[in-house]
Amino acid sequence: MPGHRSRNERLQVMLTAEELKLIDDFWFDNRLPTRAAAVRELFRRGLAAAEFPSGPEGGKPKPIHRKQRRNQTS
Repeated sequence: MPGHRSRNERLQVMLTAEELKLIDDFWFDNRLPTRAAAVRELFRRGLAAAEFPSGPEGGKPKPIHRKQRRNQTS
């Protein structure tokens, strides 16, 4: 099957009822086949928004710089 990726890894995530409702709303609104497909699509979109590569051809990710604390003493 072209474009099919082997999914050999499992990820367990604990969610609040509100988070699960948002995922389910996204799932139904976008007519995705499964909740897992909805979660993968949300991950893909989130990573793309963060300019993180989506695959081997995606290049280097944009670095995330954490804000420096002010008045730090060494």
